Amino acid sequence: MNGLDWAVLIGYFGVMVAIGVWSHKRVDNVSDFFTAGGRMPWWLSGISHHMSGYSAVMFTGYAGIAYTYGVTSFVTWSFPIALGIAIGSRLFAPRINRLRSRLHVASPLEYLKNRYDLPTQQALAWSGMLLKIVDVGAKWAAIATLLSVFTGVSLNQGILITGAVTAVYCTIGGLWADALTELGQFVIQLLAGIAMFVAVVVELGDYGGFLGVWDRPELDGHEKPLIGPYGTVFLLAFLFIKLFEYNGGMLNQAQRYMATANAREASRSARLSAVLWLVWPLVLFFPMWMSPLLVDAKKPDGSDAYALMTEQLLPHGLLGLVIVGFFSHTMAMCSSDANAIAAVFTRDVAPVLSRRARRWTDHAGLVAARLTTVVFLGLSMAVATQVNSPAFNDIITVVIKWVAGLMGPIAIPMMLGLLRAFRRSGPTAALTSWALGLLAFWLVNYPIHWNVDGGVPLQYQVSIPLAVSLVLYVVIGWVKPEDTPERDALIERINTDDDGSAAAALPLPGQAEPTPSKPVS
Repeated sequence: MNGLDWAVLIGYFGVMVAIGVWSHKRVDNVSDFFTAGGRMPWWLSGISHHMSGYSAVMFTGYAGIAYTYGVTSFVTWSFPIALGIAIGSRLFAPRINRLRSRLHVASPLEYLKNRYDLPTQQALAWSGMLLKIVDVGAKWAAIATLLSVFTGVSLNQGILITGAVTAVYCTIGGLWADALTELGQFVIQLLAGIAMFVAVVVELGDYGGFLGVWDRPELDGHEKPLIGPYGTVFLLAFLFIKLFEYNGGMLNQAQRYMATANAREASRSARLSAVLWLVWPLVLFFPMWMSPLLVDAKKPDGSDAYALMTEQLLPHGLLGLVIVGFFSHTMAMCSSDANAIAAVFTRDVAPVLSRRARRWTDHAGLVAARLTTVVFLGLSMAVATQVNSPAFNDIITVVIKWVAGLMGPIAIPMMLGLLRAFRRSGPTAALTSWALGLLAFWLVNYPIHWNVDGGVPLQYQVSIPLAVSLVLYVVIGWVKPEDTPERDALIERINTDDDGSAAAALPLPGQAEPTPSKPVS
């Protein structure tokens, strides 16, 4: 990097902070901070939903998969995400929006206290928060790895720099700041991705051109959609995992659905995100597929290939723009995660731990939300320093094994609890499926893995916990149904299509009629 690249990078950080400061005036209470008060346009919500699913792991861990195996990086990652979100645009997005518009909650888990009971809500809240700390820690480590390639700063210094800038804008401006910075980050990503795509296509003239290059021995097997550990079972498992994860199971995407004005707008937001996930990753991945022709990765997993190729092909200025693109991915995801976890803690956990929290004013709740955001970011940055330790192994292991494997048991009670078809499944089904799903993850990934020659294949490591949780949730619901009039009434309010219907308007049994919000000037 030279002075021009540094100027682009520092300018980007400055703009992100400025957006956070500007967004500050739009945040008057916790509803504004966590769900933008339900005033976010569907197109901004869709772009934000799309961007909050990326991180620098794509340019490290998944770049390594693309370097080693080729197009399977798209077929088994972004394609299942696109399909999962498309399904969720009808199945989950409108129902999650109604959590805010009809139940008047600010956290995706807040409704679980009435849908199941308080212990279930607390179990899912605490396990979700802990998983997110590990997940975001991996994201900080990924961007710090890229920063070290380009600038030579240490891993810990890179984590501190990116974490501090993110903390400033997302703590000041809440979800509005997240969404607006993600819009800017999307534009930067668009320019940077196209620049890299064009640079690689120009280089391919020496290797047979855009189409002939696939015959090169360096790309042997790269055209196969399913290869190595990424086979049919892995693809199907990832489709189910991403169906839950990217429609709200990891909390931050649920907030994008909640932030729109109504259920129809939430569905439009999801459809836009699905289209972006289907099309745009092809532009980003193509240079990674070609990277074996252009660079020799220094790391065994190939995770540094994209960064090395960027340094080699792009002139200064554009190099700085691509580096900013790396940052934009990670900061978008981490800031959205921080906001989601702050919502879970301040709305779901703190009122159980403290009587004072139950009586917070709007101002006190907002202060608590901002403080929780800072604490979460600090904890995730501390975890990031340990990502390459023996406890966590490499970055892609954390993201694929830990996050994908543990997400299912947490997300299934939350997501399926929204649907009429699973109204018989109550607290027993939810807690049992959650606990035994986590136990299955530990057994498959550790004791059983250690005692199987060659270890348990990756596709089973990530799919078995979800399968165990799904089967138990359904079976226990039928063997021990726990539907009640109160739970049925809640489910009806979430599932009723007509926003003007009587079912939508009536309060839940035992719930006071909500006070109308004052109009926003």
